[in-house]
Amino acid sequence: MTDAASTQVSGGRRKFLVVADDSPEFAAALKYACRRARSTGGHVAMLKVISPAEFEHWSGVREEIERQERAEAETLLQSLAGQVMAETGLPPEFIIKHADSVRAALKAVVGADPTIKILILAASTSGRGPGPLISAIAKEGVGFSGRKLPVTVVPGDLTDADIEALA
Repeated sequence: MTDAASTQVSGGRRKFLVVADDSPEFAAALKYACRRARSTGGHVAMLKVISPAEFEHWSGVREEIERQERAEAETLLQSLAGQVMAETGLPPEFIIKHADSVRAALKAVVGADPTIKILILAASTSGRGPGPLISAIAKEGVGFSGRKLPVTVVPGDLTDADIEALA
């Protein structure tokens, strides 16, 4: 896998993009994306964003940190692939992007791939607002290079049964 490169070509299918992270609500976003992809003949793409290494003194150390972070991202995405396959019948597309922020990564990825048709995010379950990414997108937008892209916000505490009923 290379930055913004996929493991599978989606064959022109409509992509549902989910940001893979360690938030508790990510599971709801992924489940919803899988269910929507299955019901509409779509395809799930998962974006994992890696922040640039902040270690400036020795490039070899910075490169090793980035290599380890990339390996961890690949392991995470691979661990989720089985769930996506079981839910949709298709392998997911993996996108690993080095960027200063998730918003910057989304802007680059969506701007480069016109088959991404919907961004699916889950709202925070903490009760302190919808979450930093949703708040930032609502306030400032993302700017997808002139593209209009629907964003579906899923309540992060939906159960599997709730998602089945909705999607």
